[in-house]
Parts: sequence; C-alpha cells; structure tokens
Amino acid sequence: MLDVQLKRGLLEVCVLRCIADGDSYGYQIVRQLERCVTISESTLYPILKRLETAGALETYSVEHNSRLRRFYRITDAGRRRITEFLEAWPEIMTIYEFISREVTNHDKT
Repeated sequence: MLDVQLKRGLLEVCVLRCIADGDSYGYQIVRQLERCVTISESTLYPILKRLETAGALETYSVEHNSRLRRFYRITDAGRRRITEFLEAWPEIMTIYEFISREVTNHDKT
C-alpha cells in the first residue's frame, strides 16, 4: 500500500496536471484521473482546497443548468510545482531502484 503522504503529494501533482490542460471542475477532474488512479470527489475537494490555499490554483464560478459550477485554473505557482516534480523524478527513480535492488538481492539469499 502506498504511503498516505506520498500518495497525497502525487495526487496533488496529478490534479495540477489535469488543470494544466485547461480550466476544469471536480467531476471532470475525477474522470480525467481515472486514467492513472481512482479518486472520489470527496477525496478530490480537500486536495483542490489545499492547492488553492497554496496558490497553485484559483477558482471561479459559472452558471450551469441554473446552478453554479466551480472551475479551477492553474496558476504560475501550480505550473512550477509540476516542473519541480518532474525535475525531482530522477532522484525518486534512484531511490526506487535502490530499494528494489535491496529487496531483490535479499530475496535471492
């Protein structure tokens, strides 16, 4: 099972990536994320709130079927967060390779 904090950080970057393609709303983001991870709207909204509080995205509302729908737009800070994640990926892979090598070597003994 994936560590909660690690998964939380990964989900935040995945959400930002979905919004980087264009402004979006909760249900649509959940559908986009289905390509890589299962997430419920009740899990998504706290992530969106954290990202908004951190300045990684901003919100606005649009009327749809006589109701207001909240849309999310990525900010420059959100784009930088994606870039920082991608720049850190080689280090993450090095850690993964180290751990998997240790596990594989241990299993052979």
